[in-house]
Amino acid sequence: MRNTTLPLRDAADLEPLLERIGDSRYVLIGEASHGTHEFYAWRAALTQRLIEECGFSFVAVEGDWPDCWKVHRSVTAVEGAPEDPADVLNGFDRWPTWMWSNTDVVDFTRWLRARNCGLEPGRRAGFYGLDVYSLWDSLRSTLEYLEAHQPQYVESALEAFRCFEPHAEDAQSYARSTQWVPSGCQKEVVALLGNLNSMGAGAGAGAGRDDQFNAERNARSAAGAETYYRAMVHGGPESWNIRDRHMAETLDALMTHHNEGSARNSKAVVWEHNTHVGDARWTDMAAGGMINLGQLVREEHSEDGVVLIGFGSHEGQVLAADRWGGATEVMLMPAAREGSTEQLLHDALPDQESALFVFDDGTGWAGRSRAHRAIGVVYHPDVERRGSYVPTVLNRRYDAFLWIDRTTALIPLHQGGPS
Repeated sequence: MRNTTLPLRDAADLEPLLERIGDSRYVLIGEASHGTHEFYAWRAALTQRLIEECGFSFVAVEGDWPDCWKVHRSVTAVEGAPEDPADVLNGFDRWPTWMWSNTDVVDFTRWLRARNCGLEPGRRAGFYGLDVYSLWDSLRSTLEYLEAHQPQYVESALEAFRCFEPHAEDAQSYARSTQWVPSGCQKEVVALLGNLNSMGAGAGAGAGRDDQFNAERNARSAAGAETYYRAMVHGGPESWNIRDRHMAETLDALMTHHNEGSARNSKAVVWEHNTHVGDARWTDMAAGGMINLGQLVREEHSEDGVVLIGFGSHEGQVLAADRWGGATEVMLMPAAREGSTEQLLHDALPDQESALFVFDDGTGWAGRSRAHRAIGVVYHPDVERRGSYVPTVLNRRYDAFLWIDRTTALIPLHQGGPS
């Protein structure tokens, strides 16, 4: 193992990974938890180099489209947008807020805005959300756009609002209602999406190209969210697959949008959890009927160059909650379980706090299936050995892997710290 281990002390040590990325147009960077400072900080350091040295066009994250669009406007210095991205991030209010409303994301977005302000608008790197949860926020944003630019289509947006209104913006309530009315509000949302599509590139008076694109993505986010929540109530892999297909479709739309607005080929950096970034075909997810974003991007865009990057750690702190919607707290992450990738690396590299692995084939220690830790926003350290690991062939699931032996928790913005 030691002959494949590369040092990881500062951003300069990422050079072998930059060489591996080369001219690739898709770089997907994971995280083994949503609450670990080191994962966010290293991901940001790599992304800064990709934007500065390799001309990457935007960052797309596991966040909601409407919230991240506000961040995008700030970091690209759109007239009227907040000058400090922290003002936008501090306004994120959908749980789990800490995923993006934290000091590491503030540091990165402030850097991105400062860099963008020295460039022509067409060369500024954006910041977007790929996820599918923003049903009501996306509906509101679509309605505002139609009221301003295409009032003849406002009624279709209002019909969708009226259909969802009894659920008081409670996704669980809407999901449960589809047990008795399986089609739910699908017809209304599809009609709204059809109207946005029929508008085409011409849009209405005063509507810019980006405004039109934002309205289209909001309508698609609303449609995707409705489909996701309708599938969620039935259990099984389908809701997960709907979500990752939506993220892949949104990523494709972003690449097309940036290609049309630039003379250069667009390049994307994606920030999501390892479970979305690492190719599902090299885990037990495939046997469970699940696909993910990393798999879809590899299947569709391998000719353009796709690099998938994972993270892992042995022990330390993590920011999480003990139930969905619960209070955020700093939790102690126990030492990795026996036989896991994390335990193997900890034992094999006792004198290294961190390391980089860039894989070139499927052989060696990383070519065997082992348990690989995955922590979500809900976490129970006392029982994690039974449920927080994914069987993984590491050098097939990822093209590179960043190892941090001991980690610390993110610092959230809200209330000045964990709530």
